[in-house]
Amino acid sequence: MADGQLDLFADVEIGVEDLPRSAERSPPAAIPVGLMTDLGLIAAIPESSLDEACNLSAEAGRRRLATAVPGLAALCRRLAGFGAHRQVPEQAAAIEALAMIGGLEAAHAVSEMIERSVVQGPTLQVAATAAARLGASLSPATLRRLLTDDEPAVRADACRCARPLPELILILIDLVGDLDRRVARSAALALARMGRAEALPIVKDLLRNAPSEEVIGAAASLIDDDCAVLLGRIARSGSAVSEAALLGLEDADHPRAAAIADAVRRLRPQASDPVVENDHPRQSGSR
Repeated sequence: MADGQLDLFADVEIGVEDLPRSAERSPPAAIPVGLMTDLGLIAAIPESSLDEACNLSAEAGRRRLATAVPGLAALCRRLAGFGAHRQVPEQAAAIEALAMIGGLEAAHAVSEMIERSVVQGPTLQVAATAAARLGASLSPATLRRLLTDDEPAVRADACRCARPLPELILILIDLVGDLDRRVARSAALALARMGRAEALPIVKDLLRNAPSEEVIGAAASLIDDDCAVLLGRIARSGSAVSEAALLGLEDADHPRAAAIADAVRRLRPQASDPVVENDHPRQSGSR
């Protein structure tokens, strides 16, 4: 081997020179997220590293920082184009924070992400859930796309965002027969809120077997004699949703509903009624 030519395989004798201590650089100590000021937290979100983004977003949501909405939206836009086949945790965390913060600005931010396809794949499902929770307004074209999405959870959440437009009503009527029960239920409740009779069979079944405030509210928008009777039974049941059922009867524009609501009110004990524990209370010292 010629003098001066390195032997690539003779690395046993080659050492690595240790850097002097003075040349080592220690990373600056990070402030714990929980100790950051609101302004510091908001400023850190848009350009945060992937490791930091989830924690910062979660803290903004926990504090309900409305002023963090633009930064959370910017973080999601920064990661646009990713997540076709897997969820993007940073986007998901930011969207969940927006849902926690609430308000019109947060709803608009989520709506814009969906409209511009900033989120896709599994993360789109997170955004659709947030849009439904926030009552976000989506364009008819976007709603058509979501209502026919391959993912049942996206279709179900899109039903909750749907508006009473003829083209969307036709899709919702088809979705009442969807093989996924979540989608069929969500479509039926959306149609009920629009006053469409196609929803009645599913709504009545839900009132009998799975009443909830959402179901009761939808039924009150599409009430008939059978729904009024079912709501009356729920109102008299003393369950967690009995008060919601009574309010639904009182708000419904239906004569039988009003009569049933009056009857339920009369049967309920009044707060001012005296409670007699014993007709003959024992006197002190009596046997």
